[in-house]
This record gives sequence, structure tokens and C-alpha cells, in this order.
Amino acid sequence: MSETVERSTLDLRYQDHRLRDKAREARLLSSIAQRGIEQPLEGVDTPQGRILLNGFKRYRCAEKLSIESVPYVSLGNEETLGIAALMQPSKDKDLNILEQAKFVAELLTVHQMSIADVAELLSRSKAWVCVRKSLLEEMNEEIQQILLCGKFPVYSYMHTLRPFMRINGIGQDKILRFIQALAGQSLSVREIQLLADGYFHGPENLQQAVDQGKWSWALEKMKAVPADPDGCSVLERSVLNDLERLQKYMHQIPVKCQVICLRCLTGCAGPGRREQCIKRDEGAILPP
Repeated sequence: MSETVERSTLDLRYQDHRLRDKAREARLLSSIAQRGIEQPLEGVDTPQGRILLNGFKRYRCAEKLSIESVPYVSLGNEETLGIAALMQPSKDKDLNILEQAKFVAELLTVHQMSIADVAELLSRSKAWVCVRKSLLEEMNEEIQQILLCGKFPVYSYMHTLRPFMRINGIGQDKILRFIQALAGQSLSVREIQLLADGYFHGPENLQQAVDQGKWSWALEKMKAVPADPDGCSVLERSVLNDLERLQKYMHQIPVKCQVICLRCLTGCAGPGRREQCIKRDEGAILPP
């Protein structure tokens, strides 16, 4: 059940665990200015005071509008139980994977819980916990801050940049330079994908242009590259070409075996004669 509390009594220590979204916050500000705060803020009531866990956008909007009293719902008396309540499957739509990872790291480090304990507390598998733990371990603090401030899309990091690190062995320093060059530019996911392809797979002048802040020039160059007729990326096209070559050789192997068998059956007697026939057939069938 909600109650009304003084905004100044709320502890904001978990504010950096939640993703900021300027556009969404601006719409929320307009809504609160007209109708007030309709959905209560959520936190835990510890002996040290109220700690806010959910509702930081509403809090900042109330601060901008000089609203001193806000609706509030307590999720319990312990931080761990409050975090567990916030991360229940029914509320997953409010937390993306990076926010989940921040809270998982909080439980593992600050509250000294084991992976098994966290999995049991959150009603998740140990693999689910390990994925979020490893996500933060491979991401330095600067990248975390840029993503959580909403200056670079988390989706683009997870589905565009992270595969470059895991598959192509791109280092964090290079990933950080790319993110810093594009942070706050309001680029679409598709535009970031194009720039990433050029930055990590393209010529050196494209990489230098992005590093120097000339990403718009690099983007125009990438847009001018003819699209693959099958809609494949550079890496996907390379894999398909390899598979086509493999298929070609797989078709040739049975033919080669058949010719060898025919030679043997038609009287290529003697070890020396048989070896000569096989070598001749290999040269005729398989490319150098």
C-alpha cells in the first residue's frame, strides 16, 4: 500500500544502476506537470532510512517541478529482498540486461552472496546469474557509465559491438574509442551497425574519421557501399563463400573415388600402374 513521503528522505545510492532516457523523461515530466505522479516510487525501509530502487525518473521530474512529497511503496526492510522484488520475472520489462547485471553485481559483492544464493533469491538459474556477472566483468567502468547515461544504445553494444569482441577479438580500448566517438549523437541502431562495420572491418581512413569526430562523413561512405543482394554482412558473406567452396570439394570427392574404383576394376594391375592412374585422375578432377 502506498504512502506519501518527503522526497528529500529518499536515498539515491542506486540511481547509477538504472538507465537514463532523456526523451522518455521529458515526456514523463510533461505528464507529471499535468496530472501529478500517478505511479508510486519503490524502495526499501532500512534502519538507516528509505533507499529508492525504482522511480528515479519520477524523482528527477518531481525535483524539477519542486514537488516535495511523492507517493511511495516499500518493498521490504532489507536491500536484498527489495532488489529481489524489483527483479521478479513480472517486472523484467522495467529492467534491461545491464541494469540486471548491476544489481546482480551488488548482491555478489556488497552483500557477499554466492552465485547459488543469488540464483535462489531471484528465482533464476545459476547460468542466468553468471551471464550478467560476466557482462560487467568484460565491460570497463567508462563504457558502463556511457551506456547507463543513455548516451549510447545498450542494444547496439550487446548485439553489434559485443560480438566484435567475442568473435573478432577486438580489444576494449578500441571498443571504448568507438563508443566515445558516437556517444550522445542520437544515431539509430542501423547507423551504428554501418559505422561499426566500417570501423572494425573497413579501411584505416574510415576508422580515423570516426576517431576524429567525422562520423557523418564515414556514415555517408558506408551508405554508398552497394548492399549485398542477399542482405548479408561482410562476415556472413565470407562464411557463405567458404561454405560454397566446401560444397564444391565435397561433390568432387565421391567422383574421385568412383574413378579410382573404375580404374582398379578395368585392369590397372600392379602397384606402380595403379598409383600412376590415381595421380592422373587427381590432376584431372581436383584443382591445384
